[in-house]
Amino acid sequence: MPIDNDYFKNRQQNNNGGGNGGNFQPPFETPEFFKNFGKKAGMLYAIIIIIGVLFIFKPFVIIESGQVGIKATTGKYDKEPLNPGFHFYIPVIQRVIVVDTKVRLLTYMNTQNIGSFDQSIKNNPAINVLDSRGLPISIELTVQYKIIAEGVPETIATWGPSWEDKIVNQIVGEVARSVLGGYNAEVLPMKRNDVAESLDRLIKEKVTERSQGAVIVESVQLKEIVLPEKIKEQIEKVQIANQEAERVRYEVQRAKQEAEKRAALATGEAEARRIEAQGRADDVTIEAKAQAEANKEIAQSLTQNLLQMQQIEVQGKFNEALRENKDAKIFLTPGGATPNIWVDTKDKSRDTIVNQK
Repeated sequence: MPIDNDYFKNRQQNNNGGGNGGNFQPPFETPEFFKNFGKKAGMLYAIIIIIGVLFIFKPFVIIESGQVGIKATTGKYDKEPLNPGFHFYIPVIQRVIVVDTKVRLLTYMNTQNIGSFDQSIKNNPAINVLDSRGLPISIELTVQYKIIAEGVPETIATWGPSWEDKIVNQIVGEVARSVLGGYNAEVLPMKRNDVAESLDRLIKEKVTERSQGAVIVESVQLKEIVLPEKIKEQIEKVQIANQEAERVRYEVQRAKQEAEKRAALATGEAEARRIEAQGRADDVTIEAKAQAEANKEIAQSLTQNLLQMQQIEVQGKFNEALRENKDAKIFLTPGGATPNIWVDTKDKSRDTIVNQK
């Protein structure tokens, strides 16, 4: 109820006329704010309404570093992304989708290992596939990827907000089934490096192709190949057999080396004996050659005159033997340049042997 100031003025005048000395004061004075409240109330209400609208509809978005925003107006996406910062939009008519451009991690592993509060890490169950004979196997792997800021608008417009499942996740499953389906389960442990290389190369190629270069896979790491129990038992048996075969090959190789060593030793000894025999033979040959040379020198020294003198000397001794014993038996035997003469006188004391050389 408005305060009637005229009422207080009349009371004051009446009181003054009544002999109170004119000192009466009104009970209180109206503040200046309330005197002008009617004029400012409309502006205050407008501010409160604006704050309420901002609080309810929130027509702005804050994009942080490592993110971009895509503004959609009546369902149509803008071609230029919103960079980090503060951006307004019109509620109901427009909306902004915030996309993380940092590196993300997509894991495939057994369910008991799944669990992460980091939104950049998405966990999925291990991938179940069939080998070339239809045996079930599963693989655990991790995929690191990111989306390029310039490619976000086109990717979101083509694949929608669930672009990760439609591009990366789907291709990983397709490639895994294709690659592992070309092997028998029991050879996979030995072919692990080949499988990992094929997964890495094909996943990168196909993700780049499907996203038209907007999504880049940085790495694909094969963690584990889980085989059926029967296959594991077979592989263990094969490994044991291979180890035994390797041991046998080692023993054979060792025996072969020992045999070669003994053979080499025997060959060395035989060679030594041969060299020794050859040495002795060479000595004999040298001695024979020397003797031959000596005989040659002797033969060359026997001139015709010397031979005649030797014959004369032998003839003289022959005649002397006959004079002493006419009944003696004389034997001539070869003796080199001159013959050997044997005289049998029937008297041993008179036997003589003449040896002329």
